[in-house]
Amino acid sequence: MPGWHLPPLQPLYGCSYIWCANTRVIIKEANVADSNIPIQETSSAAAAESRRPRWQEAGRALRHRNFQLFFSGQLISLIGTWMQTVAQSWLVYRLTGSGFELGAVGFASQIPVFLFAPIGGIVADRTNRKHVVIATQVASMLLAFALAALTLTHTIDHRVWMIYVLAALLGVVNAFDIPGRQSFLVDMVGKEDLMNAIALNSSMFNGARVVGPAVAGILVARLGEGWCFFANGASYIAVIAGLMMMKVRAPARISTKTPPWEHMKEGFQFVNRTAPIRALVILLGLVSVAGMPYSVLMPIFADKILHSGGQELASMIGSHDLGAVRLGILMGAAGVGALLGALTLAVRTGVKGLGTWVSTCCAGFGISLILFSFSKSFWVSVLLLLPVGYFIMLQMAASNTLIQVMVPDVLRGRMMAVYSMMFMGMAPIGALLGGALADRLTAPLTVAIGGLASVMGAWWFSKQLPKIRVEARQLIIAQQMAGGEPPEEMTAPVAE
Repeated sequence: MPGWHLPPLQPLYGCSYIWCANTRVIIKEANVADSNIPIQETSSAAAAESRRPRWQEAGRALRHRNFQLFFSGQLISLIGTWMQTVAQSWLVYRLTGSGFELGAVGFASQIPVFLFAPIGGIVADRTNRKHVVIATQVASMLLAFALAALTLTHTIDHRVWMIYVLAALLGVVNAFDIPGRQSFLVDMVGKEDLMNAIALNSSMFNGARVVGPAVAGILVARLGEGWCFFANGASYIAVIAGLMMMKVRAPARISTKTPPWEHMKEGFQFVNRTAPIRALVILLGLVSVAGMPYSVLMPIFADKILHSGGQELASMIGSHDLGAVRLGILMGAAGVGALLGALTLAVRTGVKGLGTWVSTCCAGFGISLILFSFSKSFWVSVLLLLPVGYFIMLQMAASNTLIQVMVPDVLRGRMMAVYSMMFMGMAPIGALLGGALADRLTAPLTVAIGGLASVMGAWWFSKQLPKIRVEARQLIIAQQMAGGEPPEEMTAPVAE
């Protein structure tokens, strides 16, 4: 393939030697068929490192100053983002009362990711990723302030189409932001701490997911949706300031002389012929279409299905809008579960077994969704959303990690674009379909169908694991060799 080259791989059968960066790694007798773990020579320093407490390992990416700046700024910004997400859903539901409209706005906000993410991936590989992320954060801030102004002046009350337009524009921004931001992680922390950075990034996202919806529920009930949008716009100042303070080298990975469509084609060809990555993104797409619409339909559960619950908190804050309060609690519960899932991944120090985690978590997500759909008790539903959030986040973060450790750095932006297309880009199709089905079949039945589809997807992926295990291991070894350093678990089976 033009533009990048994988170093030649020695066979992983029997006993062989692999050379990388003047470091000889001896692989002892290995039986690939039954996935026994070969033994790797390690230094005393590495052994001491392995004896560190697991809780200390959870924050190792924060030793990098650039990631510290990124982490602190993004945490503030993402709280505002979740506030806007919840407030926008409630605004649409308050103005229209339609499940279809909720799905349609979700479609408008995320379909641009599917359409434009391939371009965003090329931009991330052909330009300075730091500049890409700064530009997308500024654009997101301006769109948030515009939505706040239109809502606070009541201009938007009889012009719901304005929400569609702003949501679509934000989707275009995200099509460039997600590949750029995800591929920028390796520039901040290097390959050694990449998995931990991905996990901490997910932890930050879901920590904000806990706080943001809860704050949004209170703020919407007391002051209205417009002030949530304004707070989100102001929150971007923190992340932009952090990015400007970074001293990071993030050069272009590929030549700008080659036509962009050639680079786009190269990325898709890599996914198509790489079985482990192909299986991961197919499962991501299935879950995004079938399972993720539950969050779009949450206002219906908060208002029409789970009638009791949340009165105590509503009385405490002096609000009579129980629906908004319940929505904040429900979304916050899913966020707590997702945060726990991300922290579970953060304490890991290697990629061994992540393939099994992906299939198990996908099944757990589907089963939890089915149980949630049958619940008629508000607090039981809150408890069931904890495993829903836990399993889906662990699946997504584990998939992200596996993809990033298997791809060459020159293709990282384009692979994150494919990841974005399947995770975020397929979600609008599910949101539109879920909204339409909810109007015809009821929201609980729609969610149950999505849960069943997720369980079936987990079964399919588990059947693929024996076929893709060896290739996944070889890809990881190749990328570590190309990076000039041996991996922590060079020969450990990654897709057990």
